[in-house]
Amino acid sequence: MEIIFFATAFICGFIILQMKLPPLIGFLAAGFILNFAGFESTELLSKIASIGITLLLFSIGLKLRVKNLTQLQVWAPASLHIILSCALFSGFILLMGYFGLSLFSELTLESSLLIGFAFSFSSTVFAVKVLEQRGEMASLHGKISIGILVMQDIFAVVYLAISTGKVPNMWALVLLGTLPAIRPVLFWILNHSKHGEILPLFGFFFALVGGYQAFEFAGLKGDLGALIIGMLFAPHKKASELAKSLLSFKDLLLVGFFLTIGLNADITLETLFVALMFVLILPLKTALYYILTNIFHLRARTSLLSSFTLSNYSEFGLIVCAMAASSQLISAQWLAVVAIAVSITFIIASPLNNHANEIYVKLENWLTKFESNKRLKDELPVNLNQAKVLIFGMGRIGTGAYETIYHSFPDSVAGVDIKPECVEKHIKRNRFVILADATDPDFWQRVNHSHVEMIMLAMPKHVQNIFALEQLKASGFSGQVTAIANYPDQQKELESLGVDSTYNFYLEAGSGFAEHVKSKVFN
Repeated sequence: MEIIFFATAFICGFIILQMKLPPLIGFLAAGFILNFAGFESTELLSKIASIGITLLLFSIGLKLRVKNLTQLQVWAPASLHIILSCALFSGFILLMGYFGLSLFSELTLESSLLIGFAFSFSSTVFAVKVLEQRGEMASLHGKISIGILVMQDIFAVVYLAISTGKVPNMWALVLLGTLPAIRPVLFWILNHSKHGEILPLFGFFFALVGGYQAFEFAGLKGDLGALIIGMLFAPHKKASELAKSLLSFKDLLLVGFFLTIGLNADITLETLFVALMFVLILPLKTALYYILTNIFHLRARTSLLSSFTLSNYSEFGLIVCAMAASSQLISAQWLAVVAIAVSITFIIASPLNNHANEIYVKLENWLTKFESNKRLKDELPVNLNQAKVLIFGMGRIGTGAYETIYHSFPDSVAGVDIKPECVEKHIKRNRFVILADATDPDFWQRVNHSHVEMIMLAMPKHVQNIFALEQLKASGFSGQVTAIANYPDQQKELESLGVDSTYNFYLEAGSGFAEHVKSKVFN
């Protein structure tokens, strides 16, 4: 049975990918197609989906620092949004009930607030998938979005603990008190897991056993445990490598999650109509995200992109409604309503996020009128000094290029990266590297590149280099541009867009290695 599920997911995902849309839309469509064909979700598929979500939360933890949650522009918008959107949705539900509409009229104030609470959340699964596909997990708007979602997860855990009557037992204090003490031991184990197949197994073990099962045993939410254990490993130098080793496993298992949404939906004309009503008021929820983040001094673009990332309903709503239905607070039909609404908003939000930069450019003049004059440290104007060569992406390739140029022209090269920890590392090594987002149209307005003669695009994601190239051309840059690529088709695309030269990382790394050997042997 599961073979049929994943085969259908592949076919639908492949078709959607050819349309240049995220494959997850195809996975959702596959779930609904299988539902209409008479298939039902299986216990194995549900377990696959559950493991996928646990690994996702563990991976989020690996990239998350506690200080990100304590920032005013994260916890304040998250808290206010929960309160205001809950009031918005519950008010809408009560209004529809007042007019006697079916499904709404049976709800009390308590059940209306509960459903409003369910619709107030945004999807962590969707946000991470979109940010990873665009290579923006480390961008400011990506970190703000993930921070808000983690805050929502905390609210969710509190709700689940209260609603289920599940109280942490004596082992909870032991567990939470022991983790910081044994972290050096855990770091030693991670160091000695090396780089092979043991590394992803390390991730599976600590996400599913050390995180999920241990926290469940202590009377705490298992998914929260996976997130906290991930955060415990976040400061480690191998955290990024660990996250990458889990990426393919996590993505494959999450296909099961997207399939279960469609397979579990009990679709009728009535539930479809009510779900569409909630989809129509989603822009209000999105606008609320924008207004609140803008109030706390985020630039217009950062607020807009964060809002688009969060412009959906959450799978958590299904959990809330399932618990409410089991307690007979609401009818089971509301499960179908939430499932359909979640699916439709995923489908709408995917292309919306793909074209977020283009949308911002069109709305920029209007949005910036309401922008705060105060700037966060991460969004201050950029000073390139007198650099003639600018390198975007200070990973291994960018760093190697920087060092090579620096030895000959020490005052003529500058690096740019969106990861604060990466920038801090380079600054400590006396490299001139600045924190900025090359795909941000505002970046090109805040920087004077008239003296720059060459720009090197060395960002790890091909789509990042494409976005940066588009912004570079729009800013009127007339110098030379070179870019890295992983595959020949990516090289052709870059060259067709006007890049002067491209560097195939996999192909030319071998050539570079051969040149190195020749110089050692024959000189």
